[in-house]
Amino acid sequence: MAYEQLASEIIKGVGGRENVASLIHCATRLRFKLHDHDKTDRESLKSNPDIIAVVESGGQFQVVIGNHVNQVFEAINGLDGSVAATVSKSAENSQSDDKKENLFAKFIDIISGIFTPLLGVMAASGIMKGLLALAIACHVLAPDDGCYRILYAASDSLFYFFPIILGYTAGVKFGGNPFVSMVIGAALVYPDMVSAYQASQVANAVPLHFLGIPVILMNYTSSVIPVICASWVSSKLEYFFNKWLPSAVKNFFAPLFAIIIVVPLTFLVIGPIATWLSQIIAHGYEWLYLVSPVIAGMIMGACWQIFVIFGLHWGFVPIIINNLTVFGSDSMMPLVLPAVLAQAGAALGIFLRTKDAKVRTLAGSCFTSGIFGITEPAIYGLNLPRRRPFIFGCFSGAIGSGILGLYHAHIYSFGLPSILSIPQLIPNSGINASFWAAIVGSVVAIVLGAALTYLFGCKDEGKVARSKKADHSAKELQQSVK
Repeated sequence: MAYEQLASEIIKGVGGRENVASLIHCATRLRFKLHDHDKTDRESLKSNPDIIAVVESGGQFQVVIGNHVNQVFEAINGLDGSVAATVSKSAENSQSDDKKENLFAKFIDIISGIFTPLLGVMAASGIMKGLLALAIACHVLAPDDGCYRILYAASDSLFYFFPIILGYTAGVKFGGNPFVSMVIGAALVYPDMVSAYQASQVANAVPLHFLGIPVILMNYTSSVIPVICASWVSSKLEYFFNKWLPSAVKNFFAPLFAIIIVVPLTFLVIGPIATWLSQIIAHGYEWLYLVSPVIAGMIMGACWQIFVIFGLHWGFVPIIINNLTVFGSDSMMPLVLPAVLAQAGAALGIFLRTKDAKVRTLAGSCFTSGIFGITEPAIYGLNLPRRRPFIFGCFSGAIGSGILGLYHAHIYSFGLPSILSIPQLIPNSGINASFWAAIVGSVVAIVLGAALTYLFGCKDEGKVARSKKADHSAKELQQSVK
């Protein structure tokens, strides 16, 4: 296996397989949850040429690999059976370690664990919706075309049935049976219950009751918070039933009791409370945003990549998805786009300025991956070690995001911030000023980041190259004299 040696070195660096409580990965990072962080060998990991960086944040020990992280993850799971068993352990097996973490670290760990497995397909679905919106705006397709309707169903199905999909990942994260939590999520979007909600919106509608208790019907399609809360409750009940039921019957009675209890409880209590909470969060964010969209944009543009470094950006993912669910659009994700592209622009500035062939190759690769939303190689491999390029990237991101805030740019489907997400900023009414502002702000972020880095951010690159050339010439001269 191509990455077997690297996988072995990483496992050794994190303290051995017995120190690993769980392991997941995102677009560029291996995210370990360890029993004891003191057993790790950070220096050996950092000195490994195949590892970009090592970050500890949100209760996780993160090893930044790059775009081939999935292959390294597979190599780790393929080392031997005991490693695979160890890294696939659920959160239930590390409850003693959870007690040592603060609430914020637990929150970041939970959110990343639930949403990380879905990032790729969420981005793909969002990009597809954006391209369809572009096709409608350019009159390539019409909303009643069969081609549009089929492709829109493909792009929207993930978000419409979010409670089912999140039921699975939340079930895995909370240590329950993921198929039980999937059933709970499916009940929330079951056609009959969706029809009951729609009927309840009509005047003089007959209320729905469960054992004489009135049900507050909500629209749970595309919702996030209700199914996550319900999955947590379900995992706790399953743990209780599995512990006390006889082994001969617990395999089917534990899921049975969990479903019978949690589904009605979700419709009666958990769902309405979680939905109201999500609306409060959405309206609270919207109020803060409307106080000054420009300042909000500049803050997000300047700080987003700092959040990424420490893994804090995961805390914003539920807010973004919640905004899309409540309002049908989100104003936070567009503000992040220039921040991402500005770091890519800083890498471009290094590419244009440096005379070092190795650095130039790395900078070109980092710029390419950066404009497609993967900035970790640029941050850890180039910008942050040189400091100035990273600072100029943050500054340029703030300027670009301020432009988007000024024109109230919104995104209409979830996606990773990259040039591919720009079509997702097209509203249903068609291309408007906010869409063009997003393009202008993105271009400004890239160009300004590249220009500032080229002029002021990597002055030593040329000196280093000339110094190496001078040293080489001096050695040649010494050899000729000898």
